Amino acid sequence: MRLLNSIFRLLHVNKKNWKAVVLCILAATIFWFLNSLNENYTSNVSFPLTFDYNAEQYIPVEPLPERLNINVTGMGWDLFRRSAGFKMPPLVIPLERPSTVKKLVGTTIPALISGQLEGLHVNFVVNDTIYLNIEERQERRVFVAIDSIEQYLRPGYGLTSEVTITPDTLLVEGPQSLIAEMTESVRLNLDQRNIDDDFEEEIDVLSSADNLLTATPSTVLVSFSVEEFVEVTDSVRLVLVNIPESAQPNLQVDKLPVTLRIRQSQATAFGWDSVRAVVDLKGFKGGNLRAEPKLEGLPQGVELVEIDSVRITY
Repeated sequence: MRLLNSIFRLLHVNKKNWKAVVLCILAATIFWFLNSLNENYTSNVSFPLTFDYNAEQYIPVEPLPERLNINVTGMGWDLFRRSAGFKMPPLVIPLERPSTVKKLVGTTIPALISGQLEGLHVNFVVNDTIYLNIEERQERRVFVAIDSIEQYLRPGYGLTSEVTITPDTLLVEGPQSLIAEMTESVRLNLDQRNIDDDFEEEIDVLSSADNLLTATPSTVLVSFSVEEFVEVTDSVRLVLVNIPESAQPNLQVDKLPVTLRIRQSQATAFGWDSVRAVVDLKGFKGGNLRAEPKLEGLPQGVELVEIDSVRITY
């Protein structure tokens, strides 16, 4: 009990004494820490890593390793500042012909980096193998096109102009393997659907999935005109051509019903008199003929939807 009382009295000091005790402990800890840093230690340290190659001529197909784990021996201070990230310039591995180097075995790496670790001795590389996938940069000029523009239009609407893409060619640059897989044209995709008005927008040439490829220019201007189309039905004249001299064709009708797909703005003023259904009898020797006439005189942009066939006898 007397011993416990003595310890209690020793610890029962005023605030000034406590401050002095804390400072003493802190000073002793710092002294011990600094003294221990002057000794040699062995440890695994993760170093930042970079590769030295001609980036204008070559491009990584897969991300390159950014860290290298190395077992090193050195003074405690050197290990501490490197482990803590102080003064840590990346280790540089030179690649003269990077497209031919697919991997670096761990045993070959110390010779490439030992001169860059001042004050540290490299025991071994923890990473067993570093894999690389770097290819030569290549470029190719390709056309730009859009497949099936109708898929982007609102039902009942159609094109009333050519689809214009400006510019219609571009220069694509990227890894050799991807350039070799490219076709002669880049196909564009429009984000818009159910387009029912004239269109003019800049479109990104390459999607986000093609981040290894770059295009010059990166966007093109796409423009076209659209309008609502309607179906109209009326009758047109039936005309026979190239009739043999001795033939006397027998027709049951002189007009045929025809259904056309036409711009709504043209529907009311469409000139049906300029359209005729033509049957060519050249080479017909006689008897019965079932023929589907061809329409002549259709204005540009007007589409045939349906026409009846005719039966001719002579």
